[in-house]
Amino acid sequence: MEPTEPREHPADSIEARVVAAIKTCYDPEIPVDIYELGLVYAIAVSAEKAVSVTMTLTSPMCPVAGSLPPEVQHKIHDQVAEATSVEVEVVWDPPWTVDRMSEAAKLQLGML
Repeated sequence: MEPTEPREHPADSIEARVVAAIKTCYDPEIPVDIYELGLVYAIAVSAEKAVSVTMTLTSPMCPVAGSLPPEVQHKIHDQVAEATSVEVEVVWDPPWTVDRMSEAAKLQLGML
């Protein structure tokens, strides 16, 4: 399964529905969804419609480290009916930086 950069996907694609599900997940300390925060590094969908998400957290000491990845997995599973399985992997390399945030997230947080 080859990952793709989680940017723009055709509106009717599984990837677009995965992104929509991920956008319902928030870091409780930051009022921006984790996709716009740039925490999602890659989304891959196999020919068998197995979904794989590679993501990170704002820091290894993030208080939601134990709960956010399973939340992402459950929301994708619940909202993307055609996904045959959902795997979420947390990686620390490359480390997250504010440069990964979308312009919309930066604007919402008063960084632009």
